[in-house]
Amino acid sequence: MADAFIRHIELLGYEKRFFPSQHYVYMFLVKWNDLSEKLVYRRFTEIYEFHKALKEMFPIESGDINMENRIIPHLPAPKWFDGQRSTQSRQGTLAEYCHALINLPHKISRCPHVISFFKVRPNDTNPVTDSQMKKPEVFLLPKDAKKNLTDITGPIVLQTYRAIADYEKSSTSEMAIKAGDMVDIVEKSENGWWFCQLKNKRGWVPAAYLEPMDGPDESEEQEPNYEGEQYIVQKSYTAVQEDELTLKEGDTIEVIHKLLDGWWVIRKDETTGYYPSMYLQKDGEANTSVKSELRNRSAPPRRSTIRNVKSIHKQTRKQISQETYRRNSKKYIQSRRNTKENFLNKANVISEKNEQEENKPKAQPCEASAPPAFISTSSC
Repeated sequence: MADAFIRHIELLGYEKRFFPSQHYVYMFLVKWNDLSEKLVYRRFTEIYEFHKALKEMFPIESGDINMENRIIPHLPAPKWFDGQRSTQSRQGTLAEYCHALINLPHKISRCPHVISFFKVRPNDTNPVTDSQMKKPEVFLLPKDAKKNLTDITGPIVLQTYRAIADYEKSSTSEMAIKAGDMVDIVEKSENGWWFCQLKNKRGWVPAAYLEPMDGPDESEEQEPNYEGEQYIVQKSYTAVQEDELTLKEGDTIEVIHKLLDGWWVIRKDETTGYYPSMYLQKDGEANTSVKSELRNRSAPPRRSTIRNVKSIHKQTRKQISQETYRRNSKKYIQSRRNTKENFLNKANVISEKNEQEENKPKAQPCEASAPPAFISTSSC
């Protein structure tokens, strides 16, 4: 019997699921060589991890050795906020990616990695659900869009958040809200300002004043990364709270925790503290006029500074103390130093051994022409 392979992959749309927490999955119709058709569901983070592994398996075809040899299609990394808007807008790219993937040489398109990823899983036929939660919402790709992959549009369903305290706007571009207001999120920015709409009003609101409807913990918030990402300070800031850092423009720091309220935990040498993310730029990223203009705004309020919070949720958000950040950072830095020292020590030992070998007196060869009486009995 011939090995199974995929003839065609068609993106049908995506599903918005609410269990165990709100997330999105793409729906694919996979057509196999035995003429069977199977429906599978994959999150974009899964697809991106699959893509990275595929590139590692085929370094030549991925362009790692020479970009001119690249035939594996490109796929953008997941956004920091991977909400409905990005899920919807990514459909065109994803449909094109699948089309290009299946048309690659057979050693790639029919390799076990590709076959295994698109095989039906138990969760595809019987997804985990909770009868008490909302049923998944399905958003099918319009038929017209399948013909023109570069122009994919679909229904826009906005996330609804609840205001946990009153907020008075301080500029015309902002929007005032009252505790308990239900607002729809039009755009989430990692700087801590979210563009919201409330009835016929629209404007920017600090993310710290909003909580999701489906639970007290924000599923989009990342875990700390004590390895750290290198950023450059684009605007000076003087600390107001004890757990904040004072930095100057041009300073190089490491971001170890990206938080939704726009105040990130950063590390400067061995010191950690909060700093407004809107004043930071990733090392190597180009500066833009939009970013420069944004830095002229004031930093959003921190969640911890909001008084008289009227949250309906009984549980509190998971919080990490600054002492924990410092302790874990020091552990990581020490581990990194130890690794470097061990490497240098091994290199020094090898170098010393080589020097010793070079400095050893070399045995003299026996003189073939010497008279027998003068030949030593020791071996040469």
